[in-house]
Amino acid sequence: MPALVCSAKNCRYNDSMYCCKGDIEVGGEHAQVCQDTCCESFHERTEDSAKDSCSCGTPDRTIDIRCEAESCEYNERCICHADHVDIAGASACSCEETECVTFNGR
Repeated sequence: MPALVCSAKNCRYNDSMYCCKGDIEVGGEHAQVCQDTCCESFHERTEDSAKDSCSCGTPDRTIDIRCEAESCEYNERCICHADHVDIAGASACSCEETECVTFNGR
C-alpha cells in the first residue's frame, strides 16, 4: 500500500494530512497530466460532517488506492503501486479541485 499525504484539508476524511477512509479512488481515466486526475473519494467537510469526520476509521499513513488513470506508470490493473502518493487540493470544495500530484504518465 502506498504512503498517502493529502493536503485537501476540507475533506471530511482528512485528519492531519492523513486519510481515515481506509481506501480512496483516483479518477482520471484519460489523464495525461496530474491536473487531469482527482480524488473521487473527496467529500467536503461541512459543519454537520465536522463532528463525525473520520468516524469511518483512524487516519493511516498507508492506504489502498484504486486508480482510473490508465496512463500512469504506477497504475497496475487499476491499483496504485507507487511507494508514496500526494493528493493536492488545500482549498478544495469538490473532488474536481483535487489532483494526484504523484501521477506520472507513461
